Amino acid sequence: MKSSALKSSLPHIIAVLLFTVVSFAYFYPVLEGRKLDAHDTKVYLGSSKEISDYREEHGDEPLWTNSMFGGMPAYMISAKYPGNLFKHLDNFLKIYNTPVAALFLSMLGFYIMLLFFRVNPWLAIAGAIAYGFSSYLFVSLSAGHNTKAYAMAYMAPVVGSVVWSFRKNALAGGILFALFLSLEIMSNHFQITYYTGLIVLVFGIFELADAFRNKTLPAFMKTFGILVVAALIAFAVNFAPLYSTLEYSKESTRGQSELTAAEGSDQRGLDKEYITQWSYGIAESLTFLVPNFRGGATTPFPSDSETVKALRKNNLGQARGQLFSYWGKQPSTSGPVYFGAVVLFLFVLGLLIVKGREKWWILTGVLLSLVLSWGKNLMPVTSLFIDWFPGYDRFRAVSMTLVMAGVLVPLLAVLALKAVTEGSVTREKALKSLLTAALITGGIALLLFLFPGLAGSFLRPDEISLPDSLSWLKDAMIADRKMMLRTDALRASLLIAAGAALLWFFLKEKIKLQLTLIGLSVLFLIDQVPVDARYLGASNFETKRSAANTFEPTVADKEILSDPGVHRVLNLTVSVFNDASTSYHHMSIGGYSGVKMKRYQELIEAILMDEINSLVTSLRTASSLEDAEGVMQNLNALNMLNTKYIILDPGSPPLKNRYALGNAWLVDRVTIVENADAELSAVKTLNPGSEAVVDRRFADMIPLPVGPGSPSDTIYLESYLPNHLTYRAELSTDRLAVFSEIYYKQGWQAYIDDVPADHFRADYVLRGMYLPAGSHTVIFRFAPRSYRIGNMVSLAGSVVLLALILFAGVSRFNQSRRNG
Repeated sequence: MKSSALKSSLPHIIAVLLFTVVSFAYFYPVLEGRKLDAHDTKVYLGSSKEISDYREEHGDEPLWTNSMFGGMPAYMISAKYPGNLFKHLDNFLKIYNTPVAALFLSMLGFYIMLLFFRVNPWLAIAGAIAYGFSSYLFVSLSAGHNTKAYAMAYMAPVVGSVVWSFRKNALAGGILFALFLSLEIMSNHFQITYYTGLIVLVFGIFELADAFRNKTLPAFMKTFGILVVAALIAFAVNFAPLYSTLEYSKESTRGQSELTAAEGSDQRGLDKEYITQWSYGIAESLTFLVPNFRGGATTPFPSDSETVKALRKNNLGQARGQLFSYWGKQPSTSGPVYFGAVVLFLFVLGLLIVKGREKWWILTGVLLSLVLSWGKNLMPVTSLFIDWFPGYDRFRAVSMTLVMAGVLVPLLAVLALKAVTEGSVTREKALKSLLTAALITGGIALLLFLFPGLAGSFLRPDEISLPDSLSWLKDAMIADRKMMLRTDALRASLLIAAGAALLWFFLKEKIKLQLTLIGLSVLFLIDQVPVDARYLGASNFETKRSAANTFEPTVADKEILSDPGVHRVLNLTVSVFNDASTSYHHMSIGGYSGVKMKRYQELIEAILMDEINSLVTSLRTASSLEDAEGVMQNLNALNMLNTKYIILDPGSPPLKNRYALGNAWLVDRVTIVENADAELSAVKTLNPGSEAVVDRRFADMIPLPVGPGSPSDTIYLESYLPNHLTYRAELSTDRLAVFSEIYYKQGWQAYIDDVPADHFRADYVLRGMYLPAGSHTVIFRFAPRSYRIGNMVSLAGSVVLLALILFAGVSRFNQSRRNG
């Protein structure tokens, strides 16, 4: 019995070892101690620094951070949820660390899915390699989209467990579905999880239709019910982050605006133009077969290109960084979606030889993925989903829907190999279909090689309009892009020919199955690894020293850090609202986040950008410091946000803003306005140091009238933690205080001398409080109910899932003993 168990486990052991070796081999720089140099990874390090520092010092979660956009919930950046016991499993699975773990889990997850489809383990290993090295994983990792990469890795086993539930064992499949869906949700990329749900939905519709046709509806409903319960358990395991995110989403840029004057403010979610900004071109979809069909990534032309040679010849070599090889319809791209020429050839083969409903639901899912990725290029379909599919309007970059095809195309490709290698299709049909699939895919690639003009003009719209005097530049770019296309097209046709030849020899019994599978695995690597390396290779890694130097404090940083006070910083040497590097050392008025608060974004658009532009203009034209300070006096929003320092040059001391209003101040009067429009408009003109503007809904918290007090009245910040602010107030009479902290009603609790007290929103984004006369301690404490309740539910869900897994394990063990 032990020998039999070991024999059956051997392929799985080899698979894990092989995936490990392959992952480390590709990312060999990590063995040298080097780190992946990825933009979003550095964004995370900058934006989460205050959070991680607090966690290390205090041993718990701050849940709020002031490092970006004046302040926002920390759980939108980084948070740990102790109630989720399965996070320990997730951490164990990622033991190799990013990016190695992402590639390893992608292959392992796809391997598990193929086992659910009853694919031979040795064939499943080859299929897992094909999926793991799809270009989109590497493009995502190169940009630092790590959560996306892990969510993609867990997509396949989620889908596979659903299929196993309907096709083999509803209860066992349901338990596995709950486990894998828990890990998928835990990856914290809801857009990928949503698309995983769309795949499951397509599969479910076909299963339901089959149940009606075969009159097996009761069995379908039983399995469906088990999966619903399993999904609820998975959501319960992850309830803490889901609840907190749902609560915050109403206040984020994805929530509904209160402004009536803003165009589109009456709609929920993101606007359609923003959602579809990154739409895959219809013709651009040929990158599935020929990666450089649209020029690859938005990167400068190589130094030995015709374009660069032409620029140098015309003394314009410095313009190289402004011209890119990509010429598709997207604003920019880190790389194309490339499934592999051999994989696509096998997918077409699958369409020809795979029998039954398996083929049709997979094809439907691929087509859905494709048409949704076209976005604004097929707006009727896109609008249908935005308007009618719940939650779809919360996601941008519709090109990301191609992750669905990324799972389904190699799945059908492997099912085609399964049909060929198991003999479920006649040799004659297999040979005929093999030739047809090779002619279709290889023929398209060969046509593009012979007639590259079929791809279009090789120019972006803005390049077509270049004057005739620059025709030499257009000709050079066209030549380069045409050569890129032809090289990849020829390469694709040769790879397809090699794959077809390998299967032809197998069908003709010239080579054995083992050699065929090894040959296919090698061919997948030969096909896909060089393309992946274009977007993520050894050059994307940096030494530990270089990585550490990224956030090395500058002269400006050091001087600001020498100030023990709590204040905000405006860094004009970076893109203020698209860069998180400032947040590593300081509390920034800017940052980088797709889920900043909607009110803060509205403040940026309505006031902050104008004030920053005005400041920059004045600094350029000012003849003295006094001239510049004159402008600072009128920067209402920047001053009320306590923007004390302005970085103009990292190598020089910062500019100090003496008009910054501090952590808290007392105002002499308050203006009650009717709505958000009036409130935001008033911020532009009021004197925030002496007057506050408050929405009428908070009027009951302000005993009117508000008047001036004694000049000796004071309020100041006594101690600071991101989630616990303590102020001291010495007042001769009742006063209204404004605090330079962002108002967020879900979780911030106020106290006066340890007694709960009301606070309200003032000046559109800040906090206000009415204080009685006397000496008082004022405390703001962030303790969101969603986090506490969420962790309780997560713990309960974790215990239930753990019990089910143990039950299934014990049952399987007892069954094995009985059979043995």
